[in-house]
Amino acid sequence: MSYSIAEAARRSGLSIDTLRYYERIKLVDPPSRDTAGRRAYSDDDLTWLVFLTHLRTTGMPIKMMREYAQLRHHGDASAARRMGILVEQRASVRARIADLQSCLDVLDYKIDNYDRICRDMAGAGATVEEMSA
Repeated sequence: MSYSIAEAARRSGLSIDTLRYYERIKLVDPPSRDTAGRRAYSDDDLTWLVFLTHLRTTGMPIKMMREYAQLRHHGDASAARRMGILVEQRASVRARIADLQSCLDVLDYKIDNYDRICRDMAGAGATVEEMSA
């Protein structure tokens, strides 16, 4: 199947400008063109765009994404390096998750503390109201 740049943008969650930028910096291969000369993205192109979006979401720098994109053209001969890039990124993601978990623990502690304070105040307030009745 073939998709226009607008449809590829919609399906991938990327903007048209981002698709053109990714093409310009060689993250994506230039898509084929239809008879009118317009970009025609394939299902494989969309799969690659979704993968790139996942890499960006992990915080992978564009430079590393470009290296990965170039290496994939070498097929299995570059599998070890591509795996290495992904292993490095996975370690980075795990470290960020640990940092975020630590921050979440602090937030949970503070929320629980404020919840206790609010319940104590509500309990004290009810007692005062009951006493004044």
